[in-house]
Amino acid sequence: MDPRIAWFQPEQLGPSNRLWMQIWETTQGVRNLYFHQEQQQQSAPAGAGPVSPPSMYRADPQPDFLPLESANNQHNRSRHQTSPPPGAAAWARPAQVEPSAATAVSNKRKRDNKASTFGLNYSLLLRPPGQGRALALGNEPAARAESLYTGTPWKKRNYSQGVMGLHEEIIDFYKYMSPRPEEERMRMEVVNRIENVIKELWPNADVQIFGSFKTGLYLPTSDIDLVVFGKWETLPLWTLEEALRKHNVADENSVKVLDKATVPIIKLTDCFTEVKIDISFNVQNGVKAAQLIKDFIKKYPVLPYLVLVLKQFLLQRDLNEVFTGGIGSYSLFLMAVSFLQLHPREDACMTNANYGVLLIEFFELYGRHFNYLKTGIRIKDGGSYVAKDEVQKSMLDGYRPSMLYIEDPLQPGNDVGRSSYGAMQVKQAFDYAYVVLSHAVSPIAKYYPNNEMESILGRIIRVTQEVAAYRDWISKQWGMQSRMESSCNVCRPLWHCCTTWSWQTTPVQSHKLQSNTWLSDVIYILYLHMQTQLVRQQVYAV
Repeated sequence: MDPRIAWFQPEQLGPSNRLWMQIWETTQGVRNLYFHQEQQQQSAPAGAGPVSPPSMYRADPQPDFLPLESANNQHNRSRHQTSPPPGAAAWARPAQVEPSAATAVSNKRKRDNKASTFGLNYSLLLRPPGQGRALALGNEPAARAESLYTGTPWKKRNYSQGVMGLHEEIIDFYKYMSPRPEEERMRMEVVNRIENVIKELWPNADVQIFGSFKTGLYLPTSDIDLVVFGKWETLPLWTLEEALRKHNVADENSVKVLDKATVPIIKLTDCFTEVKIDISFNVQNGVKAAQLIKDFIKKYPVLPYLVLVLKQFLLQRDLNEVFTGGIGSYSLFLMAVSFLQLHPREDACMTNANYGVLLIEFFELYGRHFNYLKTGIRIKDGGSYVAKDEVQKSMLDGYRPSMLYIEDPLQPGNDVGRSSYGAMQVKQAFDYAYVVLSHAVSPIAKYYPNNEMESILGRIIRVTQEVAAYRDWISKQWGMQSRMESSCNVCRPLWHCCTTWSWQTTPVQSHKLQSNTWLSDVIYILYLHMQTQLVRQQVYAV
């Protein structure tokens, strides 16, 4: 069982599971021990003495990471932020670290994907039996007593049984994971910082947002897609990369120039917010695709619910990056559109459709029935399936249809999924999700132990504690700024009246009133006092 795709379900946990996992881990450990011993014997020079067997108790492991945090980067980050976002140590699952390993932990790189659930099976095995039930029910006192994070923060109530319960849970998941105002505010600040650097280099350049941030279908850790329009003989990738480093906008070791890619881009991570940004040049299709997505969302209101769940499903399994062979957001969205276009039931696209049924049917289609070898996806003209043999005749630049062929509705002949060389791994993940959800909503599922307390959607999707802490940090930083601005906006009429009166007095009096900054503070305090009195009166009246 691939731990990136599957993890143990609640009814599978127990003494037998723990015993067999211990046996399996012991077997793997002995196998690795023999492998390392054989490697050392093969690498020993001729005539050398016998190689001593590796000791299982000797602590001299080789580091399996590259330190991405340099001293200069740490200095730049501390200079830019007053309250840093939670680091890898704060987000990671609690673990006991020996004092001798303190140096290794300090150099350990932060996780590139905060939403990754890799290794979740081990945390499930370490959980004491019966824990986590109170948190799943939303019982906060009991949850605080347990101090255990279940990974399903959207579940605050019990749901109906079967597929109707899955429908209700998808709605709650969508409400929880939808972008918050403070998250949008934070991202706009990131965009403004990068735009200022670009405008300093090229004042006439036009910077536009596209992708998930433009359409609103982004997750808390999703990246920001920017495109820069201008006139250059050659794309100034390295010029902008140098400027971003000079202005300390990005983490020093996060800036990457992919000049050999199909669409050359600059990838970076903001040094303050840790938001990832992709910058391209003179790419018109990105902006057009964002508008196309908005049009499809108006036509199919169920799309945002399906897409957000599917994006989280791929993100936590590291199957969402085209750069590493996964399925990108645009390809995933077009697959969902094709699924709805060709759905045999007419009511599948209506507002009152059951999201749980649609999600399971999506996994069934692309995890079991879709023929990736011979069939491609076409969106235009109402949607259809196309034979790859016929498609190859009209392919651009002599390309052959990829394993996941999706015809670009904005540029016929362009294969949107040509870089998704890991499509079969995604298919395997979809098939796994179909099996798990089908069993979870079946009539026999009501006989599972603690069935009412367990999350159906949580069987395939989890929100890591790193992501939850990251969102809390964003709400604390940018939510406070929003509240302060709203308070100033409320007090502005009072301040306006005061300044108007001051200008009607003599110039000396006016100068004294305007120079006394404490006057605005007094007005604000009086306003808060009046609001408190009103709230108290309403409470007492109730």
